[in-house]
Amino acid sequence: MSVLTVSRPAARTQAEPSALRRFFKHPWLMHHNRLAAFVLLVNVVFLPGVSPQSMANLVLGNLALAILVRQQYVINLLFRLATSVPTSWPLKLRWTLGKVYHFGGLHVGGALAGTLWFVAYVVSLLGSPPTATSVVAYVLVGLLVGISVTAAPPFRARFHDTFEKIHRFGGWAALVLFWVHTVLGGSVVGIVVLAVVTFSVALPWLRLRRVPVHLSRPSSHVVLARFDHGVTPFSGSSTAISRRPLLEWHSFANVPAPDEHGFRLTISRAGDWTGSFIDDLPSHVWVKGITTAGVANIETLFTRVIYVATGSGIGPCLPHLLAQKVPARLVWATRNPRLTYGDELVDEIFAVQPDALVWDTSAHGKPDMVALAYEAYRDFDAEAVICISNKKLTWQVVSGMERRGIPAYGAIWDS
Repeated sequence: MSVLTVSRPAARTQAEPSALRRFFKHPWLMHHNRLAAFVLLVNVVFLPGVSPQSMANLVLGNLALAILVRQQYVINLLFRLATSVPTSWPLKLRWTLGKVYHFGGLHVGGALAGTLWFVAYVVSLLGSPPTATSVVAYVLVGLLVGISVTAAPPFRARFHDTFEKIHRFGGWAALVLFWVHTVLGGSVVGIVVLAVVTFSVALPWLRLRRVPVHLSRPSSHVVLARFDHGVTPFSGSSTAISRRPLLEWHSFANVPAPDEHGFRLTISRAGDWTGSFIDDLPSHVWVKGITTAGVANIETLFTRVIYVATGSGIGPCLPHLLAQKVPARLVWATRNPRLTYGDELVDEIFAVQPDALVWDTSAHGKPDMVALAYEAYRDFDAEAVICISNKKLTWQVVSGMERRGIPAYGAIWDS
């Protein structure tokens, strides 16, 4: 284990955040939820005097927002725009731009608003003689409500595989029904919007292919997957892989090495799918779409950063540590790192992070990651903290740092 030497610069002091700041840094008020609320509030403006035709247009507009903001090219564009500002800009502004990965709030807000508008549209049809258009609308509203209900966090967390299937196949069915409804209604604008949305949905699947993968298993807990099928992704991106492309997809952080073709994925045992993957060691997997930017890409907004990781969270951190675009310090807690991940990977980490703190939980128990993160932040004179861990600990670290007035970032499990 490497020991992190602590020396606190006398010139650096951390002001105690106000009660108002601590309130707004609560996880319930994260930017994801604020964006969802913003979309809903914008839709409220259209309530007075809205007509059935206006409702139909609002449905398509909101659902188009929900779908397009999840498009891989759009995601990469959002990250590129947000991270294009120089580090000379005020920290508060860069802090906010770093929350770009909360764009999923636009997806949630658009999906909810579109569904609610469609419910209102169907209610406006009640009492009128049934037509082909209204019958399609009745079926479609039931489908949209079902998709929305099963996408709620409690259901999604407990039955994620079921949620994924309902979201995918239900979404495709809804898209077909929207085409039927729009063509029957003769809306030219609606047809144009649907054409754009359909292309966006289809685009990743047009790049679907089965590729070879070379696997090494340093322990029964983890497998290192190496790909070299003509793609060398950028640092901080992720790749979705599948063994059954119509049923389930799992995203992992790409680990490209400088001046080498291809990339690696670090896959840890964290459920049935990863468990069977590690045990079976398949020779090929399916990939689709393009590599997509992830949360740690916001590092370039800051002069110095702290990476906090637990277990296989080292995977998303490693490409940034190897690229060395931004001065960084690593804090990694994991059980028996060399036995679990192999000497080669651990030596690779120490080669670029000789001062890293690697906490062996099998020898020293679970540490206080918030305290370690804050200590490293002060010692390294960093501007921000990036945490890659499980949901509970990520939110503890991010919330703990931000309530101290420190920019902090981590996955928000919004998909």
